[in-house]
Amino acid sequence: MNNPNLEKELYQELEAIKDNPKEIEERFYKDLEFGTGGLRGIIGAGTNRMNVYTVRKATMGLANYILKHGNEAMQKGVAIAFDSRKFSQNFAKEAARVLASNKIKVYLFKELQPTPLLSFAVRYLQAFAGIVITASHNPPEYNGYKVYNQDGNQITEEMAKEIYQEIQMIEKPLDVQLENFQSLLTEKWITYISEEVEQAYDRMVRSLLLNSDLIQRKGNDITIVYTPLHGTGNKPVRRILANVGFKNVFVVPEQEFPDPQFSTVKAPNPEEREVFTLAIQFAKEKNADIIMATDPDADRLGVLVRVGDEYQALNGNQLGALILYYLLQQKSQQGILPKNAAMVKTIVTSDLGEAIASKFSVVTENTLTGFKYIGEKIKEYQESGSHTFIFGYEESYGYLAGDFVRDKDAVQITVIVAEMALYYKQQGKSLFDVLEEIYQEFGYYMEDLVSITLKGIEGNQKIQKIVASFRDNPPKEIQGIRIKYIEDYKVGLKQDQITGETTKLTLPSSNVIKMVMEDQSWFTVRPSGTEPKIKLYFSVVTLTKEESQSKLKQLKATILEMANLK
Repeated sequence: MNNPNLEKELYQELEAIKDNPKEIEERFYKDLEFGTGGLRGIIGAGTNRMNVYTVRKATMGLANYILKHGNEAMQKGVAIAFDSRKFSQNFAKEAARVLASNKIKVYLFKELQPTPLLSFAVRYLQAFAGIVITASHNPPEYNGYKVYNQDGNQITEEMAKEIYQEIQMIEKPLDVQLENFQSLLTEKWITYISEEVEQAYDRMVRSLLLNSDLIQRKGNDITIVYTPLHGTGNKPVRRILANVGFKNVFVVPEQEFPDPQFSTVKAPNPEEREVFTLAIQFAKEKNADIIMATDPDADRLGVLVRVGDEYQALNGNQLGALILYYLLQQKSQQGILPKNAAMVKTIVTSDLGEAIASKFSVVTENTLTGFKYIGEKIKEYQESGSHTFIFGYEESYGYLAGDFVRDKDAVQITVIVAEMALYYKQQGKSLFDVLEEIYQEFGYYMEDLVSITLKGIEGNQKIQKIVASFRDNPPKEIQGIRIKYIEDYKVGLKQDQITGETTKLTLPSSNVIKMVMEDQSWFTVRPSGTEPKIKLYFSVVTLTKEESQSKLKQLKATILEMANLK
């Protein structure tokens, strides 16, 4: 508070809490953690908050990392995008100032843009790195800061560690001296990204379509309601859907424009049914076939389908399976499915995708949770020539079909889902009809996720305790069915509980435990990397819908009781 450089608004915030030791501790007991997900936290004053100083400090760390890579890295520069959240544009400009003041070239989007477009821009502009100011689908009081490498991929452990070491060395973020934004713009250290990047991205999205002639002929046969949930998807999603030939696209008026308060929803997360309340009312008026919603930075997509007079949600596993099935079936029929095709999913995503891929002789690879690992696989395939990436997805509503982006991309997927829905509508089927056919062929795979928020110091301690209890005292069986093996990604070992045999896991170390039972059911426990949450994932498969539903309910109840979370 004694620092003369402290911004007035932040000073007033600290003034208001100066006699509240608990609040001071929450805000200052640690620095906001920087990792592979960058920074994410509540907006406000304090070292454990998102504010102009924590953004500057992180960017100083990144700047010093780039400076160590020499002149070429500085010339290649950094692309920066931001979403519709409070202070996002301001934080983006401050990050640009820090870099440009250090003679590092900056490419800045002039208006809010989706995260996948930043990933594309890094690759298109051949930048050395990228930054997105976003907190994805978090509640409105949050903002965040994500860093991308020169592949357009979110940074992974090694790069995050090196940047973090640089951040740690910055002792006085309040005293960082920066040049004026306007003068850096005039001197061309900062340049605005032109529309050429958007146009190139649109062309690449269009190239993903497998039945574009059908859209040209029958695009008017399908009615789509879309909501950007007050975020960045509004312009690009509408633009691309219209350009490829979908004319009956209606946007939920109350959620069309950017709003940092996300005032029509509790949290702008398309995984939650509540965010669709207005969209469902609107869809009934328009007699829409499908409803699509993107989160604020447009990297996640939620889809609802008309079933009779109502709208039913497809979860992330279901939509992923439908898209995969559609892509593989169409490419196979058209003779364009590569012989060395590979599909990539995360270890907590349904095994249904693997069953579908096997039918088409497509390899499945599993990665840790987080799309950055899927992006890494794409790079690995391209460099080695071992496989051709065909599709990547995770249960948390993230999907990617075109490798010109290296992060989950809801914008490109809205177009694929629209085409897929139109294709099946011509056969008199809804997406749920097709999903039922898939279940009948491969088995009724059913999954669920329980995500519990435990905030603050005490919450974090409880999360660690729950994970440790499963690691140190794993169950031998669940409801009479033996645990077959345990995968502990922290120690990197897979242990067969029946034979006692131990094998090494090839994935990076992560605080995740997965237990697989003899009947193919499994559950996974992990703390969230970006939010104060513990996440428990459950999966079962049987030959009937009713049996799978019953089994899933029992598995969930048993594990939650074990974790003292009932």
